[in-house]
Amino acid sequence: MTREKSIILTAKVISLVFKPFYLPVMGLIALFLFSYMSLLPWGYKFQVLLMVYLLTGVLPRLLIHLYRRYQGWTLIQLGNKERRMVPYVISILCYFLCIYLMDHLHIPHFMSNIVGAALFIQIVCALINVWWKISTHTAAIGGVAGALFVFGEFFNFNPVWWLCFVFVLAGVLGTSRMILRQHSLAQVVAGFFVGIGCSILGLLSL
Repeated sequence: MTREKSIILTAKVISLVFKPFYLPVMGLIALFLFSYMSLLPWGYKFQVLLMVYLLTGVLPRLLIHLYRRYQGWTLIQLGNKERRMVPYVISILCYFLCIYLMDHLHIPHFMSNIVGAALFIQIVCALINVWWKISTHTAAIGGVAGALFVFGEFFNFNPVWWLCFVFVLAGVLGTSRMILRQHSLAQVVAGFFVGIGCSILGLLSL
């Protein structure tokens, strides 16, 4: 395998591993690690994570995959700005369903706020996408950075080292999206800052 092919393969793996659908689960894991909610029973935390993962990770990916197969598009073709709106709508509806079920099951409000902040990011990215293609991958990792900042303020812990890790990861992820020619530098940077801003505003206001 040539060096160029190895770089492209690595970029594809990184893009696949850090799909934007994992944002709510990553936010909940951070909440369970750094807040008083770490005292909750492991069984309960696992049930919440599983439900959120299925509704915000598995379900939208499955529906988007079926939609892509129905249209006969490749993943690269689906990434075109004009074709991204239906996947956005599918994801947004799945997030609304997750929040509704969390409220119906009386899951603590701060947990559903994390899904709400992720939903806010999805909606803003969808609106921007009408005029300009923005990176939802870096918006998602930016959302994690914003959540860590808010958690640090709310729960009195120092998130500096975690934020450093997230910033490095965001750089690697953004570079991968550019290597795959899915986004420009401006699009990945804008996505990251949209994610940070929406996450902070969403968690503080919900």
